[in-house]
Amino acid sequence: MDFLDYAQLTTGQKIAYKIKSFFTGIPGAIAGIFAAIGRFIKGVFTYIGKGFAGYGSRFSKGDGGTKLSYLIMGAGSMLHGQIGKGICFLAVQIAYIMFMINFGWGYISKIYSTDVQVDENTIVNGVIGKEPPHYDVDPLFGARTVTNLDTLDDSNKVLLFFVMTVLVSIAFFAVYITNTKSAYASQEVKASGKKPIGFIEELKMFLDERFHVTLLIIPVLGLLVFTVLPIIFTIFMAFTNYDKEHQPPGNMYWWVGFKNFADIFYSNPDKSATFGKILVWTLVWAVFATFTNYIFGIVLALMINKKEIKFKGFWRTMFVVTAAVPQFVTLLICSLLLADSGPVNSVLTGMGLNAIPFLSDAGWARVTVIVVNMWVGIPYTMLISSGLLMNIPEDLYESARIDGANAFQQFTKITFPYIFFVTTPYLITTFVGNINNFNVIYFLTGGGPSPASYYKAGQTDLLVTWLYKLTSVSSDFNLAAVIGIIVFVICAAGSLITFNMSKASKNEEEFS
Repeated sequence: MDFLDYAQLTTGQKIAYKIKSFFTGIPGAIAGIFAAIGRFIKGVFTYIGKGFAGYGSRFSKGDGGTKLSYLIMGAGSMLHGQIGKGICFLAVQIAYIMFMINFGWGYISKIYSTDVQVDENTIVNGVIGKEPPHYDVDPLFGARTVTNLDTLDDSNKVLLFFVMTVLVSIAFFAVYITNTKSAYASQEVKASGKKPIGFIEELKMFLDERFHVTLLIIPVLGLLVFTVLPIIFTIFMAFTNYDKEHQPPGNMYWWVGFKNFADIFYSNPDKSATFGKILVWTLVWAVFATFTNYIFGIVLALMINKKEIKFKGFWRTMFVVTAAVPQFVTLLICSLLLADSGPVNSVLTGMGLNAIPFLSDAGWARVTVIVVNMWVGIPYTMLISSGLLMNIPEDLYESARIDGANAFQQFTKITFPYIFFVTTPYLITTFVGNINNFNVIYFLTGGGPSPASYYKAGQTDLLVTWLYKLTSVSSDFNLAAVIGIIVFVICAAGSLITFNMSKASKNEEEFS
């Protein structure tokens, strides 16, 4: 449909056309994401291939010092006159060898142990850990007891330190490749009749043209330790049977493949049925929680910014107070007010009305959490929208009024398109945040009510609150890890698809 045909549609037809275009565009957007992933994977393999080609080329063209650096790190740099740099490379190699001998290799060897007796009746292949329990038989009563519990491998420790060893090995490999490049570069400099740069001068570069590298060292290390390491550890945990029956160090756990994923999706009726219901409610909640706050926040901003309204700063301040109060305080107070025997129901019954089960009935509880979330969320959208409304040129409204546009047409043709264009990234992050909105559910309803048909969950639980209960209450860490992976996939895919289909991504300069 071209622009002229679209312009002739009625408002309802335009809305229907946009909705249809959105859903019909989803397959293309998904295909685009997979195509981008394919290009990324291709680029990675191309980069690796070029890296191996360069690795072999440097060795074949290198002199004796460069070739020696392939075996002894820093040898090429030292032989080419870069003594300090070569010593640093050699120190890294010695430290890595000592790390692997005294620490890393022990955990790599235990990541998959075969034929381990994990209890007095069970021998398992694929245990994370190696030291089997030893049992002593009481000669009088015939009871068997574990005698080496203190020396039993902790599967958590083995898995965590295995991941750490892999990351350290990857970092060492990067330094090793840098060592070969440095050796070959210094060889070429020396061959051209120049003197390679000294160690002190190279260090000074990290305070000058390479200062950005110096500044990024600590953040990158923090990212690896506090983000990458836990993510990889969680992914691995999803493929184990780490639950309340397998708690290290008393009981080791082992690899079970895709069993946990199968339980979630189809093989375990209780878990799969609970997952399906909670997933649907999570998406419904995210949609309502996001768009109610968004739409009503814009409407509130429009009302406050009308020329006829006096004391605009006062009204903004009054609504911002709800954001200034810590959210969990507001939620706990609302939970007390709306309880079955709380003040609100006491007033209703005192007036001769029936009490309303705001938090004890599934339907009422779901409506309640959406309404209360509006109270704590609308002020944020109001503040953002207020700033954007002040930046819309008044000339646009004057031109629209001259052309005969009424207030509603001005809103639909000028105000809302501008706000939506600018706030699309904010809208996406808000949607993802609501999928993981732990506070509103946990402090208001605690996930309840909790029927027996739900597997360790309640009817207002989101995936993230269910994950919390599985870890803190029932110790189903393997199942929680699977849910964490699924939440990540949903959030990442939804964000990429929505943003790539939005005008904020396709027409970045439209409102500039």
